[in-house]
Amino acid sequence: MMSCGSGARPGPSPRMRGRPTFQDVLPAPTQPLPRFSVEIPPPDLSRWRGGNCGIPGVIHLEATRPGPHVVLTALIHGNEYAGATVLDTLLRDDLRPTHGRLSLIFANLDAFARFDAANPVASRFIDEDMNRLWCRRTLNGPRQSAELDRARVLLPVIESADILMDLHSMLWPGAPLILAGGAESGRRLSAMVGDPPLIVSDHGHRAGPRLIDFERFSAPGGQAAACLLEAGSHWDSGTVTATQQAVHALLRHSGLRPPDRSPPAAAPRHMMVTDIVTAHTPRFRFVKPFRGGQVVPRRGTLLAQDGPDEIRTPYDDCMLVMPNLRPGRGQTAVRLATSAPDPAIRNGA
Repeated sequence: MMSCGSGARPGPSPRMRGRPTFQDVLPAPTQPLPRFSVEIPPPDLSRWRGGNCGIPGVIHLEATRPGPHVVLTALIHGNEYAGATVLDTLLRDDLRPTHGRLSLIFANLDAFARFDAANPVASRFIDEDMNRLWCRRTLNGPRQSAELDRARVLLPVIESADILMDLHSMLWPGAPLILAGGAESGRRLSAMVGDPPLIVSDHGHRAGPRLIDFERFSAPGGQAAACLLEAGSHWDSGTVTATQQAVHALLRHSGLRPPDRSPPAAAPRHMMVTDIVTAHTPRFRFVKPFRGGQVVPRRGTLLAQDGPDEIRTPYDDCMLVMPNLRPGRGQTAVRLATSAPDPAIRNGA
């Protein structure tokens, strides 16, 4: 089990080993995904597909006064288009930064073009997950795929970013949150944005590094910072609203938009992932449909069965981060997090 943070986990491993049975090695009966409701239509991005800087799907907006290079990325996953809806609105409203440069990236337009409301999960990517590719060895290697080739095209913009927010949403219901990654710079950025007010620090996925884990944003002592917004359910109208709020908060924080004159928001809640629970068998099942952000008060509470193994909360007040209610073998089923109070991050220390 992967541990995060500088110290030991505050409890035992969540996995309680059982003895395999004959049934555990048999293929699991297929559990179809539920029928998901698509409340928001995909935006018409045809005006932005060509870009304005020589890179398709990338729009650069320059101010006359100096400032940071802020990058907003949407459609890293082709069926998560709430972020693209917000970026489309900003462009149609003729957004102009007051300082620095703002780059808006529509990342996986080819996967997005395949979106079908009758099967909305099918257009997440074409060949592979674009959010598991962000390391030098992969990007500079010989392998090719639709997503990897596109990541290489976008790389010059990513490498010049001072601040980046990657806009995502969730398949399963959960509270909006900001994933800060494992770098101190990401935690500071997330706390200063503060909307949504739930921040989760983690160290990514075993399957490969995310965009916010790229060395530009995660190198020790580096000045560039990135965070990832999980704004709510993929095709829910409230997800667009949550994305708008987070984007405007980021632009105000970074100085690209005028500051907000409203009273300061309450300090965000900061959680630290301690365990990543991976499905070891095709028979992983939660005992009930948990929601992301749900806090389980008692240590030892049964969460799931994975073949012969039981998955239990390893400590009191354990938060479930983005449970995947239908994980395949080898996929992340849930991340477990504990409170990590750190007012120094809020103050930018």
